[in-house]
Amino acid sequence: MSYHLGLDSSTQSLKGIIIDPVTGTIVGQATVNFSKDLPQYHAAYSPSGDPLEKHADPLLWLAALDLLFTRMQADGAPLDQVVGIGGSGQQHGSVYLNAHSTQILANLDPAQNLVEQIAPALSRKTSPIWMDSSTSAQCAELTAAIGSRLQTDTGSPAIERFTGSQIRKFYQHDPGAYADTGKIHLVSSFMASVLTGTHAPIDFGDGAGMNLLNLKTLTWDPAICAATAPGLLEKLPPAVPTHTVIGNLAPYFTKYGFSSAVAVAAWTGDNPASLVGTGTTRPGLAVVSLGTSDTFFAVLEPYRTDPEGYGHVFGNPTGGFMCLTCFKNGSLARERIREETQVDWTFFDVTAFEKTPAGNDGQLALPWFEAEITPPVLTPGLRANFEFATASPETKIRAIIEAQILSIRVHSQWIGNFDTIRVTGGASRSTGILQTLANVFQAKVETIAVQDSAALGAAMIAAHAVGQHRYEALSQALAPATATIAPDLATKATYEALLATYLKLEAAAKG
Repeated sequence: MSYHLGLDSSTQSLKGIIIDPVTGTIVGQATVNFSKDLPQYHAAYSPSGDPLEKHADPLLWLAALDLLFTRMQADGAPLDQVVGIGGSGQQHGSVYLNAHSTQILANLDPAQNLVEQIAPALSRKTSPIWMDSSTSAQCAELTAAIGSRLQTDTGSPAIERFTGSQIRKFYQHDPGAYADTGKIHLVSSFMASVLTGTHAPIDFGDGAGMNLLNLKTLTWDPAICAATAPGLLEKLPPAVPTHTVIGNLAPYFTKYGFSSAVAVAAWTGDNPASLVGTGTTRPGLAVVSLGTSDTFFAVLEPYRTDPEGYGHVFGNPTGGFMCLTCFKNGSLARERIREETQVDWTFFDVTAFEKTPAGNDGQLALPWFEAEITPPVLTPGLRANFEFATASPETKIRAIIEAQILSIRVHSQWIGNFDTIRVTGGASRSTGILQTLANVFQAKVETIAVQDSAALGAAMIAAHAVGQHRYEALSQALAPATATIAPDLATKATYEALLATYLKLEAAAKG
């Protein structure tokens, strides 16, 4: 048998899925939950105390990789039959390695763990991640230096969480540590570097989330890199297509039962991997991912950018481009409201919607508990057009869910109109949320069997890059629609009216 392994290093966990592309089946999987399994590390915190700053401890991802493979081996997963590995990482996060990192990566000792070996290779002890909104000053400087070309050529205007502004802030605040940095990786290419024992390249999909990759030439833009930080171009790994085979698995990992001949494909970002894992490799089909953040994405033809500047263009792992709009307050906001209302998930996902009418009598609440990125609002806080504190739990729940979905509709219109939307992520199990999504968009909503679409997509990328399997066949076998939710046509007028209410509330909240 020739199996392929997909890994997804996300904000809250590391997941692994092994697929058999011939039979279209999943033959092994495991998860490491960061908060439960590795609480001694930080997955998202503020080193300086600034609430807009969000970093992670990169050693967490190394500890998780060792733990994941230990679990998979103990569970009898067929690691010895894996011939290809692909991966995805939370987008925009960056890892900084010193000049000794090349030698350290090349000489990993199976008798020691990854944390103790790679810790000395870090020139920066923390990694800014996608939740960080602390680089407004650096974004303004890059915009002033480059102008509108920043958006038209990189696919996005200067964005606080994007890697370019984060690198500039690091250079300005700690020039000595920046000078000691030999290579700057994304989470994805860092994990791929550990797997291969050498500095891995950055793929076009994840690289487009840096404000540094020129999407017209698919190379690092020299002028933008120079405006970001001195010598940056030399510190970046090369940019490559996602289907590139970047090397073989490092000998360190044979202790888990892997063959030394396992090939590794270039890692990508979690959103491009999810595009593949949901079977959305053709125009006309959109995806809503209801995860830590909520995202709306689709294949983009032809190339264009969001006139509002909130949406983004990334490389599509299957070729060409994809578009995406991201909303930071996704499941984190839903979890907070559930805890505050003191209800269980059955009430949150089902009962709350049965007890309230579509449109919630015009009552909406914007749950921006974190500084929001779409639209950009740096001051956190819940904004509502009714007395939220005294409302019933079901009213509160519908108020935030309808606001979240209306926001997705408003800020995805630049991408296009879709009659079919596929849904993935943890909240895709909620019947109430799915029906509301169908009603707000007046579109058919499809679910797929595997919620971990990024890990599945990473495995499919490996199967394509290493095993030469066609994406269309992989999608049909591994990511078929399992259920369809039709919109309630009677709610169309209700949500058109509520859309106007939402726009007024958002405008007032943005000030």
